[in-house]
Amino acid sequence: MTSQVRPAPRLRWLPRPRLTSMQREAVEGFLFISPWVIGFLVFTAGPLVASLYLSFTDWGLVGSPKLVGFKNYAAMANDRLFWQALKVTVLFSGVGVPLGLVAGFSVALVMNQNIRAIGLWRTIYYLPAVIGGVAVARLWQGVFNSKYGAINTALALIGIQGPSWLGDERWVLPALLIMSLWGVAGANMVIYLAGLQSIPTELYEAAMIDGAGAWRKLVHVTIPMMTPVILLRLVMGIIGSFQIFTQAFVMTKGGPGTATNVLVYYIYTTAFTFFRMGYAASVSWVLFLILFVITIIQWQGQKKWVSYM
Repeated sequence: MTSQVRPAPRLRWLPRPRLTSMQREAVEGFLFISPWVIGFLVFTAGPLVASLYLSFTDWGLVGSPKLVGFKNYAAMANDRLFWQALKVTVLFSGVGVPLGLVAGFSVALVMNQNIRAIGLWRTIYYLPAVIGGVAVARLWQGVFNSKYGAINTALALIGIQGPSWLGDERWVLPALLIMSLWGVAGANMVIYLAGLQSIPTELYEAAMIDGAGAWRKLVHVTIPMMTPVILLRLVMGIIGSFQIFTQAFVMTKGGPGTATNVLVYYIYTTAFTFFRMGYAASVSWVLFLILFVITIIQWQGQKKWVSYM
């Protein structure tokens, strides 16, 4: 008796569920942002969490980290170099940020005028903000050279002997402040210029009808309407000034003495010169907390002087 072999049943593909247009848009959006999300998790969030863990350890870059609790944070209270670095950073920020705000706002006021070849002038003033990093530091290192630098050469033409800008503790920080204005003013100028051009012309017309001159229009119209932009540049300026590193690393190596040993440079030398990775991580988190507190204070204080219309 022969058995009949039944044919294998056909596999029927299940119908794929149809996505709505909103669901397709959401899926496509997540696919497009996934490279950024993956990069953030791998290169930012991951190292951030790792640095927080390392701040509670004693690690010399070789071997396994050893947990020490809050020992690193407690050690900062008696660390003279840490307090010196904090002092230099606060001084640089306290002087440099207001100067950058005023310089950028002043340049923006001029660049907002209807003058000939205004596009070219705006480009010229913004160019320093495009060039940055080591190249600019090397350029200004030559400008501040005490023997053949451009500044001292110009001073010699009028009979003034220029100082040793990068070799004198009294002049090295002012030199870095002058250098910071070169690029910051241009970057601030673009933001301020966008804010100035968004101010309704009706406000100026009403001020003119009331008999306001140029100064009163500036004080009572322009500046109040620009306070949101000023707040933005103030917050970003303080954060950026506390992170100054390239100038100190390339031009002065934190010297002379500890005159330019800013916080980020101190973190760098602590980690990669003395191989105290745990302590360097703890200083980094203290820097983060300082900036966080300053930003919160600025955000809460805006209610007293920022005008939103």
